[in-house]
Amino acid sequence: MGDPGREEYKIQSFDAETQQLLKTALKDPGAVDLEKVANVIVDHSLQDRVFSKEAGRMCYAIIQAESKQAGQSVFRRGLLNRLQQEYQAREQLRARSPQGWVCYVTFICNIFDYLRVNNMPMMALVNPVYDCLFRLAQPDSLSEEEEVDCLVLQLHRVGEQLEKMNRQRMDELFVLIRDGFLLPTSLSSLAQLLLLEIIEFRAAGWKTTPAAHKYYYSEVSD
Repeated sequence: MGDPGREEYKIQSFDAETQQLLKTALKDPGAVDLEKVANVIVDHSLQDRVFSKEAGRMCYAIIQAESKQAGQSVFRRGLLNRLQQEYQAREQLRARSPQGWVCYVTFICNIFDYLRVNNMPMMALVNPVYDCLFRLAQPDSLSEEEEVDCLVLQLHRVGEQLEKMNRQRMDELFVLIRDGFLLPTSLSSLAQLLLLEIIEFRAAGWKTTPAAHKYYYSEVSD
């Protein structure tokens, strides 16, 4: 998880001053304001879809570095506080910036994927992540291909982990997804295909069979 090349690559999308701040946070976290670092990473994640998909790796590296150096969790606390603030204002974010909303969901799922306590996902993130995915499964979101794509991508990434944490909520989420697929009103053909693929993916134990992969991905590429 701590591949220096990967960290350097992601940092390149920042200005020179911020690059230096993040490099220092990764190598000598005690030398910088870690709450500021958390805000910088969240702000950038809400604006950059590519970065939001990988930011969890950087956050994990900073948390590990801080814990090793000082045995503290200032960065993690700042990160979770900021995630909570954005979570509480998620409807306003979606209304203001659909792209920012998709970036936020991608980012919080990425953080859930990487951050661990005693080698287990953070319980504090389970319900917020579920709530975001439930929002993406509402009819108005299912009519937007970008939100359907986000929903399916995140379920591919963290669905199996989430189900282990709360099977009942996953069952409820897939009722919404099936209803959305079976009662299409303004769903595009691509959205229907993506929803069917994720339904089959979960039914197969969160795995893609070779036949399903060939079918769905040849359809998508066509």
